Amino acid sequence: MDETAPRSDASLPADHDEATPTASAAAPAPAPLSDAQRAREIQQARDAALIERALDGDLDAFNEIVAVYQDYLFALVVRVVRDRDSAADAVQEAFFSCYRNLNRFRGDSFRSWLTRIALNAATDVLRQRKRKPSEPFPEWEDDAWQPPAAEGDNPERQAMRRNAGRVLAKALEQITDDQRAAIVLYDVEGYDYQEIADMTGAALGTVKSRIHRGRLALRELLGDDMELLRE
Repeated sequence: MDETAPRSDASLPADHDEATPTASAAAPAPAPLSDAQRAREIQQARDAALIERALDGDLDAFNEIVAVYQDYLFALVVRVVRDRDSAADAVQEAFFSCYRNLNRFRGDSFRSWLTRIALNAATDVLRQRKRKPSEPFPEWEDDAWQPPAAEGDNPERQAMRRNAGRVLAKALEQITDDQRAAIVLYDVEGYDYQEIADMTGAALGTVKSRIHRGRLALRELLGDDMELLRE
């Protein structure tokens, strides 16, 4: 009796080709960044470096943050509160609050975080105004502050931009505070619905409703100038 143990692996037929593992398909190359995405990454890297220096006690770094964002915040807040002096005060308070709470910043977008602080300051202005009614403000007609002109803007184009800004400002003055803030963030500053919800503390559905109702009101006010708003 042959006690040799049988082989544990069966022999393959001679004409059977042993399957060879195929190499996994190479992962597709990531899509190139758009100009807007590249600019956002550069902005976030700059902000992160300035925040780190400011947290280490470098006051010049925080002053640079102020220099970078003060015009943007003023342009945003003045559209919401409709008064240049009140807007300047709100922006100043926003920077004070930012400085006091800088160590609490968490997330990728410092711009969005700072915008939320400025909107809170603007909301405080509006609340105070409701408690102390005042006359309509003539500052909407003031051209003393204008956003920096893009390179290549000729005088005629700059004049058209100023006129468009005045038309939009007058229309925004006639809708509710909540609608105005949402419209400015969405149509003027280009934030999406979720970003606006995060900034304002409102529910996503509420933000969409404010923008929808605000746009309906502006459609009546702007007429053919409705193209000033985002598609």
